[in-house]
Amino acid sequence: MKKLTTLITVIFIVLCYESKAQITQLELASGFKKTDFTSFSLRPLTQDSDFSVGTLAFFQKYHEEENQMFDEAGVQSTLYLKINKAILVGPGLYYNSVSGFSERLSIFYAIRAPHFILTIIPTVAHAEKTGLINGEMFLQMQLTQPLNTEWKLLLSAQMLSNWEKFSNHTRSFQQIRAGFEKQTTQFGLAIDFDQYGDSPITKTSLGVFIRKIFLNN
Repeated sequence: MKKLTTLITVIFIVLCYESKAQITQLELASGFKKTDFTSFSLRPLTQDSDFSVGTLAFFQKYHEEENQMFDEAGVQSTLYLKINKAILVGPGLYYNSVSGFSERLSIFYAIRAPHFILTIIPTVAHAEKTGLINGEMFLQMQLTQPLNTEWKLLLSAQMLSNWEKFSNHTRSFQQIRAGFEKQTTQFGLAIDFDQYGDSPITKTSLGVFIRKIFLNN
């Protein structure tokens, strides 16, 4: 509990810090089967600093009682060192309501073009509950197509896969979003595919989403 309180405090301080965020993303997605909320930010410690703090908070709530064993929440904070414009590297601490605490080392790779964004985050993690070294890969892609000066078509996908000892599947998801973007607001159709366990149990959810994104150069 002490670690969790410290982690939440760090995230709160970072979110309240006056330094401009390079990336801030808030998303709410809800359908007949579940509701998800995700908050992510990446903030430099100072305006010209090579160090940034990445923070993540999320929860996932299933609506049907037989699926509520898959309810999940997590918070994470990572201190990144800038290697170049596209690559950051750093250690982090993550708490998950199912798997507990893990210490992590991540590489954050991102490229941005006028209508395309790609983010890849490979991670090595030490799980305190089991003592095992695990591997994780996160990928996010976003493509937009202008319709006029205000509106764009949007297609995005987020994928995560987690492997215990790099060999036994524990958790993965694929989140597909399709809709529209106006300025910094995105909304539309949401489709989620969630897999759990070494012999994966798959859950599918269809709904709608709204996402607010802030990007500062």
